Amino acid sequence: MIYGYIRVSTDKQNTENQRFEIKKFTDSKGIVIDCWVKETISGTKNVKDRALSKLLRKIKRGDTLITTELSRLGRSLMQVMSFLHICMEKEIIVLTVKERYELGNNINSKILAFAFSLSAEIERNLISQRNKESLARL
Repeated sequence: MIYGYIRVSTDKQNTENQRFEIKKFTDSKGIVIDCWVKETISGTKNVKDRALSKLLRKIKRGDTLITTELSRLGRSLMQVMSFLHICMEKEIIVLTVKERYELGNNINSKILAFAFSLSAEIERNLISQRNKESLARL
């Protein structure tokens, strides 16, 4: 089974951009999405409170999860790593459209997932810090 996962943080955001990116990617690879999972919730929320948790219980060995980028899975390194760890244990393939990662249950995937999740978290923290500094200046 192939799942497309889309997450936006607020109801002011639109899921269609992510859906378009995933669809463009899958069309180019000849892949068909069997099930779309969409949710509007902050990535800072615990995975157990998200549709992503239901998907983790449902998804099986050999299934594939496609998302636009790792940051859609969680907003912190630990969230993303925890999710990917479960996927690797269950032998689920995670594909990201923007980063072009194919993460499975192998050492290269584990190293890549760690490194890029860490860099994404650092970047989000820097953006947040810059926003706070700008607001303080105003």
